[in-house]
Amino acid sequence: MTLLQKAARVINRIALPLVSSPAFTRLTGNRMTVVTYTGRRSGRSFSIPVAYRRAGDRVSIDVMLPDQKSWWRNFTKDGGPIAVRIDGIDRAGHAVALRQGERVRVEVELLPPPQRSPSE
Repeated sequence: MTLLQKAARVINRIALPLVSSPAFTRLTGNRMTVVTYTGRRSGRSFSIPVAYRRAGDRVSIDVMLPDQKSWWRNFTKDGGPIAVRIDGIDRAGHAVALRQGERVRVEVELLPPPQRSPSE
């Protein structure tokens, strides 16, 4: 594990509760969120804060320093499942990592929210 990866772990532990708070969301103008995914090798669940852009049911996440990070590799080739917290609600989606030279972007197609039954 590199020094950058160790630092990122510490920063993520501090940032997760902040990014999840409604006050922080208002402050950042809905540019930061938390994504949750399952590691391709470990099978463990991970949650990390990310900056994002949203257009309807599409979320785009630019990965800064991608060669120093590994989380986005879970979404190479055919991609995989991911949850993105939108407006305080975790929305399921399918993510695909796209690499263009030195740049990596993770594109997420959000699935429709679950339908509530009339009794709810």
